[in-house]
Amino acid sequence: MIGSNLKTNVIGVDVRLDRTIYAIVNIRGEVLARDEFVTDDYPNISEFITKLADSLVILMEANGGLESVRSVGISVPSGNFRTGCIENSPNFPWKGIVPLAAMLRDRLGLAVAIDNNANVMAMAEHAFGAAHGLKDFILVNLGSGMGSCIFNKGKIYQGSNGFAGEVGHTTYIAGGRQCGCGKQGCLETYTAAKGVLLTATEVMEECDTPSMMRKVQQLTTKLIIEFCNQGDELAIEVMRRTGHALGVGLANYASLVNPEAIILAGTVSKAGKWLLEPADKAFEEHIFHNMKGKVKILTSVCDDKDLNVLGASVLAWEEKEYSLFL
Repeated sequence: MIGSNLKTNVIGVDVRLDRTIYAIVNIRGEVLARDEFVTDDYPNISEFITKLADSLVILMEANGGLESVRSVGISVPSGNFRTGCIENSPNFPWKGIVPLAAMLRDRLGLAVAIDNNANVMAMAEHAFGAAHGLKDFILVNLGSGMGSCIFNKGKIYQGSNGFAGEVGHTTYIAGGRQCGCGKQGCLETYTAAKGVLLTATEVMEECDTPSMMRKVQQLTTKLIIEFCNQGDELAIEVMRRTGHALGVGLANYASLVNPEAIILAGTVSKAGKWLLEPADKAFEEHIFHNMKGKVKILTSVCDDKDLNVLGASVLAWEEKEYSLFL
């Protein structure tokens, strides 16, 4: 029975390495209010949880009260939906197993669900973006790392322990670049943001060709993309090598999964043709021959600012309701 206590809002949280974004989202997927704080300021997990809980309470009290919020969804790298934990993150200062969902639920008195950021992005794309209407697709997030999500028959495939889709930690070059996970040669060390910068260093060391990349103190992926757009020869070579590695990795992935489409999101995906053209070429050269020309590679159409927050809101709606504020 529908009562007067029907909750029409959820909270979506996007925990990134540099900042944590949180928002109240209504049942139509509209962001009603949002705020953020610097994640790096809280290397101690207990202090981070305190900051997050206090921030969410302040936002809820200013926008309809705690009674109007049904649940909380959190997007976080290395998040495990099955356990509600961040598990052995290679990049966060919080090491080991962190029971994030349980810790926040105890502080807020609301249902809390977490999942890794690639899965959450896929939820947003499926509900609001490029994957709307697709039942079998892969989302690949090219940010600080390389995560992915497999959507199979309209549902996320989690795997037996919740770690399905770790394509970034498949081996691209045996004995290659050192990865934060402890292995060498992982695909993400060639395709994610840190890998792009390593490739840039290699390209510049190989020759004396002038490049705008040599003139900046703090090189970033965004700057490399800008230099590509300005015709910088070495910057274009950096993205060509990145695209080739990406295309080979995605071809192997698609040959196993046979998706309708692969959707690229994250910072590196913004390189446009400089990344996509070499990636498409390598993809078609390496994919299983019966799939040639049949798998679309798309880029996210959602606004990066709220993509994970919106996906986290979808996750929140799917979590079984629990509240101390009925």
